[in-house]
Amino acid sequence: MSTDHLQQPAGTRVLDLDIEGMTCASCVNRVERKLGKLDGVQASVNLPLETAQVTVPAAITDQQIVDTVNAIGYTAHLRQPSTHPGPSASAETDARDARGVPTSGDAGGLRQHASKRGTSEHAGQVAGGAAVGDPHTSADHMAHGPAANKLRPRLIVAAALTLPVFLISMISALQFPNWGWVAGLLALPVVSWAAWPFHRAAAINARHLASTMNTLVSIGVSAAYLFSAWQLAIDPRMTDHPGMAGMESGALYFEVAAVVTTFLLLGRFLEANAKQKAGDALRALLNLGAKDATVLRDGAEHKVPADRLRVGDIVVVRPGEKIATDGVVIEGSSAVDASLLTGESVPVEVGPQSKVTGATINTSGRLLVRATRVGSETTLAQMARLVSQAQTGKAPIARLADRISAVFVPVVLVIAALTFALWLAFSGPAVEGSELRAAFTAAVAVLVIACPCALGLATPVGLLTGTGRGAQLGILIKGPQVLEDTRTVDTILLDKTGTVTSGKLAVDNTMVFDGYQQRDVLRLAGAVEAASEHPIAHAIAAAAFDGGRPPAVENFRSAPGGGVEGTVEGQVVLAGRTGWLTENGIRMSASQQQALAAAEKTGATAIWVAVNGAPSGIISLRDTIKPGSAAAIARLKELGLRPVLLTGDNAAVAQQVAAAVGISPDDVYAGVLPAGKVEAVRTLQAAGAVVAMAGDGVNDA
Repeated sequence: MSTDHLQQPAGTRVLDLDIEGMTCASCVNRVERKLGKLDGVQASVNLPLETAQVTVPAAITDQQIVDTVNAIGYTAHLRQPSTHPGPSASAETDARDARGVPTSGDAGGLRQHASKRGTSEHAGQVAGGAAVGDPHTSADHMAHGPAANKLRPRLIVAAALTLPVFLISMISALQFPNWGWVAGLLALPVVSWAAWPFHRAAAINARHLASTMNTLVSIGVSAAYLFSAWQLAIDPRMTDHPGMAGMESGALYFEVAAVVTTFLLLGRFLEANAKQKAGDALRALLNLGAKDATVLRDGAEHKVPADRLRVGDIVVVRPGEKIATDGVVIEGSSAVDASLLTGESVPVEVGPQSKVTGATINTSGRLLVRATRVGSETTLAQMARLVSQAQTGKAPIARLADRISAVFVPVVLVIAALTFALWLAFSGPAVEGSELRAAFTAAVAVLVIACPCALGLATPVGLLTGTGRGAQLGILIKGPQVLEDTRTVDTILLDKTGTVTSGKLAVDNTMVFDGYQQRDVLRLAGAVEAASEHPIAHAIAAAAFDGGRPPAVENFRSAPGGGVEGTVEGQVVLAGRTGWLTENGIRMSASQQQALAAAEKTGATAIWVAVNGAPSGIISLRDTIKPGSAAAIARLKELGLRPVLLTGDNAAVAQQVAAAVGISPDDVYAGVLPAGKVEAVRTLQAAGAVVAMAGDGVNDA
């Protein structure tokens, strides 16, 4: 089921907008308030991403939403036509829907998922599917948008001109005859051209009878410069000599106007770069899918972009390739690395009628997969949509900042005006205009001090950076509310495989039969396994030779999901599962089968080894505990959290792992399926615990 179906009211659709021209939380509040006046419309605007996610009823068209935003002075663009356009939607949109081309709900905008394994192993590869790879996503918008590039030349010019203005104005020893005129000329490009983004935004808002942080910047900078220019105009000789109109008199404020402009430009530039870096991390997480797919049509193979796949296409997946989309295997057998979804290191054996998921890796045999879900319907796209919605949403503290910012600018303007009026009122008769200058200086100071936009930007930028960096580290944050709720958490549930343990198999024990030596069985098995690409084979070969060169293997063959066979030093060696060895004529005694069952009961993965037609041993492989797990759990305890271990493995394995990392035996839930993990969470919550869950797979999410 699509994530949208779970999170939006019936009869509505969700639009993703890119909005240009927003600069502070006041802008955010204006857009949300204006859209909210439309009947049934709900909007959540994200300032750092310059996006909005709008829930729209069927009676309102996409164009009405765009026009509403444009009418208040901003520029809105739909990333894509909506999935369910309103009654006035264009025929072109309908045609796109009819062709099955993914639309607005498909893209889901800025989306990501990472497991601890998936991030490191898959990041940097090209996204697959129209949804995830759409060029209009916010991540792409941020990284390739012109914000930082447009600000760079203005910042460079402003900094180059501001430095001499500041030095001349503030250091008497550097002043020369008529230095005030030079300072005014140097500051003019700074407060006009370099500060133009602030002036333009203020003018646009003023045209709509609104004010934002840019209004304060524009008025403050302009007032400081024009007041200084006016002072020079009425007294052209005030800087005839060095030291005149310096810090003592405070008559000229060219350096104030220039420095404020430069620092605010620097802040905007750094902010734009922060957005781009957040987008870079996000794209690395999005780029988990396949770029291309090999499709079987009319008996011939055709290479097509993954975003062109349609439901029903037959996709050819060779060993080592990523599966391009969700589907069902119709031919072939293989082992699929599904660590992206499950966090488990052991590949899943698949064959005809097995379901497979896009972005997982085919490790061995050739598969033919019939596509069942493409674009936004794939598991990867739906997981990604969660993070898109999380970053577009707001935490309560962010909404508080928006509400404050909505009245902040008008209040500051009123305070500045009152400062000017009251200063004059209480200072008595002006003497040669000195009190007028002092009153004006105080009013400008109020405007300049209030200029920075930190109130509106700090919280959303913090949320953006936190969610982006968290996802890069394998932490999927479902929403901003979650970040605030973490302060009340007192219990943390830990998945075992891939979280507390490494998720990578290593040889734990080798049992031998009929006089064989452990080193000989492991050596023969490692030789044939070294020719296989299966992760279990890699673990056995690594244990047998530890990087050394294995003996040569002749007549090698591999059966996906079964095992391997080869001739090593004249001996026929088979290694694999019980059913496959039985099919090849190997017969196990009752005691040998009991030994295998005992090994598997402890949670180990057990592999038969047969030499010259007779069982010679059993190799047991086990997940290993991560080196940092014990220290991490100790740190959680220091933070006042109660760690609880959850695992689908049996109780013996779970208690062994818990003891090794410092978890109490009473805080272990073993043998639980995903539904059982949910029940464990509910049980703890019913007992009054505030629970967090840490896992490395979508099954844990």
